[in-house]
Amino acid sequence: MRFVLLALLLWVNPIFAQKSIKTDRREAKKAFEYLNDFRSNPDRYARDLGISRLKNVTRTRLVWNDRLAKVAEARAYDMAKRNYFDHVDPDGYGPNYHIHQGGYSLNPDWLKKRRDNSFESIGANHETAVDVIKSFIIGRGSPGFMHRKHVLGMTDWYGSLKDIGIGFVRVPKGSTYKTYMVVLIAKHDW
Repeated sequence: MRFVLLALLLWVNPIFAQKSIKTDRREAKKAFEYLNDFRSNPDRYARDLGISRLKNVTRTRLVWNDRLAKVAEARAYDMAKRNYFDHVDPDGYGPNYHIHQGGYSLNPDWLKKRRDNSFESIGANHETAVDVIKSFIIGRGSPGFMHRKHVLGMTDWYGSLKDIGIGFVRVPKGSTYKTYMVVLIAKHDW
């Protein structure tokens, strides 16, 4: 009887289902390499994606940062585990807070509001991490192309950011999405 009740509970409410969340660091590194290649030769890669008039791409290579990568992994894992998809976690804390708590020091002005996001792009339900980067650049599901501007450094602010960490997780069952990805591109100070 207990087994039937437990099975019914899991079927009715997938939040109680066991989630075997897997962090995929190889995928994260592939996305990092693809993004740097795109930034180095935006005209060629834009053509491959069917994009025209891509201006102001920062050609500066991004530098992998292990602290940012750990924070990005933790953020992606948390979204998968708690079944949400948002820059602000269910406790009301945003990316700037999490980055700072993860040991990557930020300018105090960037920490005044606990919900602030100056450094994060997120994606979900893509087969690969490179697919997420491509979706940011193409602009699908990214209002105002903000993710494109962020990952390609297309404004003075985003162009000044040099450090990157990416977290990519897979969830076979128990969450709304089968993958979650967090891209953090940041800097320590002005």
